[in-house]
Amino acid sequence: MTQQFENSDMPVSHAVPWRDAWQAALYGRDGFYRRDEGPGGHFATNAQGIPGVDEVLAQAIVAMAERIDADVVVDFACGRGELLDTISRFDDDVDLVGVDVVERPPELSSRIAWVRSAGGASIPSLDVIAGRRAFVVAHEWLDVVPCDIAEADDDGVLREVLVTPDGDETLGAPLPPHTARWAARHAPTAMPVHIGDLRPHSSSAQPTIDAPDDAPPHPVSDDALPPADGRDNASRREPGERVEIGMTRDAAWAALVAEVTRHAAAGSVVVGIDYTSTSATRPPFGTLTGFRDGSECAPVPDGSCDVTAHVALDSLDVDDVRTQRDVLLELFGELALEPVPLALASSDPPVYLARLAARSALATATHPGGLGAFAWFTRTIG
Repeated sequence: MTQQFENSDMPVSHAVPWRDAWQAALYGRDGFYRRDEGPGGHFATNAQGIPGVDEVLAQAIVAMAERIDADVVVDFACGRGELLDTISRFDDDVDLVGVDVVERPPELSSRIAWVRSAGGASIPSLDVIAGRRAFVVAHEWLDVVPCDIAEADDDGVLREVLVTPDGDETLGAPLPPHTARWAARHAPTAMPVHIGDLRPHSSSAQPTIDAPDDAPPHPVSDDALPPADGRDNASRREPGERVEIGMTRDAAWAALVAEVTRHAAAGSVVVGIDYTSTSATRPPFGTLTGFRDGSECAPVPDGSCDVTAHVALDSLDVDDVRTQRDVLLELFGELALEPVPLALASSDPPVYLARLAARSALATATHPGGLGAFAWFTRTIG
């Protein structure tokens, strides 16, 4: 089963807002995510490319789907369906649906249905899950939903960043009022601070979910926010400060939840899995970066690399947030990380090696300084 979508996005050739260049670079006619090798040809994730971790993730999804008695598992923005293929080895009964920007890969299991989307924030019809209880996984989707990028000019005023396909940037107009309000609420300035005290944060740094005790309360009322033009002293920023405006991600998440609500039975669950930040941990120079051929690179919106930025977790409408480490250890238990008895190496070498591999995969998936710091955020339907 395949739902068709005709994409008409064209490449850009001049300076445009980052969101537009990003959309064309990833999802346009010749976009990165439409290339033959797929994302798996350029970077590894929980779902593919790291030995054994895909099986850990697949078993976790199967277990969570069983807890809600799901009839169908949907992998939203599934790449080439690698995770669904792995899930199919651990569950013979649940129906499987992949959603992505390409045609259904012919090598996938016949059990896996397919819905084609436009990519980015676009949500296709999910009538394939009509009337059924669904467990919907959006794994590393929101980080590649294009968003606007803003940067403080020499006067400390946030302006929209424009970019050309080769990555050259210029500053455009000041942020419009509604965008400036989002930035003030979810990416408050670090002022007062001296420019010499600022250091670029690595875009590969892992997210922190818990805010410190002295973090500002959330949400902040509009009455407490600075004027939208960003020109008063309280809202000025150090020149060069950047903000990745998460409004498109907020809207995309809400639209996915609404589409699942429209079609699926009560008790369905939508789970996002991504690297995130909060207002207390958001780096002052942003997290925008690229990946190409297995390495991090400059984010150039020409279709040659992935372009990604951390998800603003605190602006999403979610019911629950946990780290991947907490989720997986709750499912599999701390004992799964205990050393494998050495005596087993001589008494039953195949079992010893299998247990070593399983322990290594779980340790990788739950490492607090790596994949274990990913956020799992959920919404329950009905």
